Amino acid sequence: MDIEFNKNDDQNKQLLFQLKKKLEAVKLGGGKSRIEKEHQKGKLTARERIDYLTDKGSEFLEIGALAADGMYKEEGGCPSAGVITGIGYVHGRMCMIVANDATVKAGAWFPMTAKKNLRAQEIAMENHLPVIYLVDSAGVFLPKQNEIFPDKEHFGRQFRNNAKMSAMGIVQVAAIMGSCVAGGAYLPIMSDEAMIVDKTGSIFLAGSYLVKAAIGESVDNETLGGATTHCEISGVTDNKYDSDQECLEAIRKIFDKIGESEKAGFDRKEPKLPKLRMEDIYGVFPYDRVKPYDMGEVIKHMVDDSDFEEYKKDYGKTLLCGTARIDGWAVGIIANQRKVVKNKKGEMQMGGVIYSDSADKAARFIMNCNQRKIPLVFLQDVSGFMVGSKAEHGGIIKDGAKMVNAMANSVVPKFTIVMGNSYGAGNYAMCGKAYDPRLIYSWPSAQMAVMSGASAAKTLLQIKVASLKKSGKEITPEDEAQLLKEITDKYNEELSPYYAAARLWVDGVIDPMETRKVISMGIEAANHAPITEKFNVGIIQT
Repeated sequence: MDIEFNKNDDQNKQLLFQLKKKLEAVKLGGGKSRIEKEHQKGKLTARERIDYLTDKGSEFLEIGALAADGMYKEEGGCPSAGVITGIGYVHGRMCMIVANDATVKAGAWFPMTAKKNLRAQEIAMENHLPVIYLVDSAGVFLPKQNEIFPDKEHFGRQFRNNAKMSAMGIVQVAAIMGSCVAGGAYLPIMSDEAMIVDKTGSIFLAGSYLVKAAIGESVDNETLGGATTHCEISGVTDNKYDSDQECLEAIRKIFDKIGESEKAGFDRKEPKLPKLRMEDIYGVFPYDRVKPYDMGEVIKHMVDDSDFEEYKKDYGKTLLCGTARIDGWAVGIIANQRKVVKNKKGEMQMGGVIYSDSADKAARFIMNCNQRKIPLVFLQDVSGFMVGSKAEHGGIIKDGAKMVNAMANSVVPKFTIVMGNSYGAGNYAMCGKAYDPRLIYSWPSAQMAVMSGASAAKTLLQIKVASLKKSGKEITPEDEAQLLKEITDKYNEELSPYYAAARLWVDGVIDPMETRKVISMGIEAANHAPITEKFNVGIIQT
């Protein structure tokens, strides 16, 4: 192993260590004392419920583990946005699971909680996955109600989605395992089946205090909306159970009898591991975001049998396009080549930059994958499109538009892994969040923004200095250096993959070794939803 490999390996593993520490803290939710309080009530925590519900030894792909990370500091934080979501298996059936975490502010809904819930429902709807809701929530976090209640993508959208999924024939099962109040009460009752845990579960539009204030009636919460009331008097819930475990077993029995769904028919063969050691990816992939490297080598550490069949290998070399298999599934890969290349005209092209010829190639490759029903995987380490008079005269905008058009109109499922840089229009062309990837995850090395930190900081500094001078302030070189540091530090924080994950611009930050799992489970989920839309790119600027 050379010195550069060892240095990369060490630095990437340090990034991985930081990720693991973050995830360990997040998985404690509201902390050990809050977990103990739930246990004293005879309840399981949200994560314990998911562990009990899902098949033993099966994979669970968490969505939004780092949602709200570093946010809501004045309110004491909101780990994982107070709700656990992810794709798991129940009696061999793949499903979306949404579980309120009562250890975090009694499971109250913050703005990011709503965004995360809607993301989970979106994934379920796109992939026709059954949904299990494990409800244990005090309702909307009132101090933030203006950011969560009235808008289109706010709290109410989840009930609209309940209704739409039901009409689509997507199975929804809910268990009321704690509080379920106000508007939130509609979520389980709009599901196909609603069960409730006796003595700990309760559901009502208004609790006893509000009832007393509103109409003067004195009634305790159990009489108002407990399991006996709703299973024996109102008929709101279907069955009651004595414990979390019994209730979860009942859900498992429902999933044991669900009929098979139609399949999209994506091709899968017997999975094979890469011939090259997957662990070597930490050494092959540079820690330094400006250093060149061969993306082809990285791909060979990820795909089955290290077999990557390149498309137009000698044309448009700053984008690698080709077919491979990941965990047996056929995929079409579009990836940014990060080494400097030379085209047939003898011109040098910078790695990580999309040129006219590479955009043209990618557009054609994307069309081919749609024609052949092959899911698309985008591996991002992109600085953006080429700029300058030569690129503009060569029609970079129309060639870039062609690629964006083909990608945006794709009917095959798309999956995006942000490995390194993800800047500006490059993020868009390589299927950023705005372009409906079924799943989008980043590595700890990812950086996402309109431009690189160094470029942005210098630009912002020039604007700031000009503004200060205009108002008559004298700027010394020391002042300028301090301003640059402040601007750079703020911008670098916003470049972080954790900043993106906290806001659900990506579904999570993963160990590079989990990339195969994410893509494989993503395609397996997508295979539940037959393609019904015809591929049509519309008008392309040629």
